[in-house]
Amino acid sequence: MESSLTELAAPFNISLPALSKHLRVLEHAGLVSREKQGRVNLCRLLATPIHDAAAWIEQYRFFWEKQLDSLSKYLGESS
Repeated sequence: MESSLTELAAPFNISLPALSKHLRVLEHAGLVSREKQGRVNLCRLLATPIHDAAAWIEQYRFFWEKQLDSLSKYLGESS
């Protein structure tokens, strides 16, 4: 689904130039694509990088949960 800058700015108290700056950062990060159709800029969320990041975070979540469970067990045995 694509949205114009005006549609994206509507729920927020933000100017179109400020929103455009934010979107440029997201676009540079590969999270948003922007296409100009006439005078309207249409933006689309690119979900693949977000899914990749979530998978990476999930791996480390599992690792740290295991570490914290081991620490909890150790502290429980030593008291």
